[in-house]
Amino acid sequence: MISVASAPAKVILFGEHFIVYGGKAILCAIDKRITVESELVDSATIKIESDLGTVTISKNESIKNVDSKFRPVFFIAQKILQQSNLGIRISIKSEIPSGVGLGSSSACCVAAARSISGLFKKTSKEEILKLALEAEKTVFENASGADTTSCTYGGIMEYTKNGTKNIDVIPNFYLVIANSKIIHSTSDVVLRVKQFKETHAEEFSLLCINEASLIEEAINSLNRNDLKKLGEKMLVNQTYLHKIGVSNESLDAMIDSAKSVSYGAKITGAGDGGCIVALVDDSNLRATLDALSKYECFSTKIDSIGVKEITP
Repeated sequence: MISVASAPAKVILFGEHFIVYGGKAILCAIDKRITVESELVDSATIKIESDLGTVTISKNESIKNVDSKFRPVFFIAQKILQQSNLGIRISIKSEIPSGVGLGSSSACCVAAARSISGLFKKTSKEEILKLALEAEKTVFENASGADTTSCTYGGIMEYTKNGTKNIDVIPNFYLVIANSKIIHSTSDVVLRVKQFKETHAEEFSLLCINEASLIEEAINSLNRNDLKKLGEKMLVNQTYLHKIGVSNESLDAMIDSAKSVSYGAKITGAGDGGCIVALVDDSNLRATLDALSKYECFSTKIDSIGVKEITP
């Protein structure tokens, strides 16, 4: 028996970093996906095949001995196979660049949870989310659950540490994503923001207040499908991210190239590398892709489905 599932990537449209200190974020699932195929095998092993490499591990191996690249998927497989004498072969195929703030690890966990559990039973999205987040925390202990939630349910959502709320709109826009190819450490960037908060407490507090207001205005713009206003809010959000020190000259140059033709552009994710995102529609999609043509870039639409099973 073979079980196949896929889950979408995500972008943070507003709220990165500020969400760590009690703020709100707006996340969008996008139509770039990771697909996971699982098949039971007559051996006591877990074999994982992906762009990151291929590994075969005893299903009884201690999780702490598994390479972090494969640990979350191994965790899911090991947990689900507890009541079985069989092993499993897992194949992972991705349309999502890894390590650039688009939620590739979360999408992989979600797709793997759906695919592997599908070998034995039907599982609700709530159960998939819980299992995927457990898996992600084997590598990222402080994972908030924002990315896994977006990859599980799809669409556009408000996210806080207390829960999520769907923003129920029919999107009339595209998001153009450009990859700086600058390697960054999310933990180092988060630490830098913490240090900024401690040394500029009053300024950071005001930025948190301003970000909260900005996000409410952005939600209103989304509900009205007002792309001009929404793009303006993205540019304002970028100034806040610049102030807390998570932008750099390369990202600033990318955003300058995009904002001249799009409705607005900003960093998405931790910053200091990774990707930027630009808001466009049919009228300026081609011009924005051309403006960013010297970078790895692509256009995306909002994915409203989230994780899904695929008939083999």
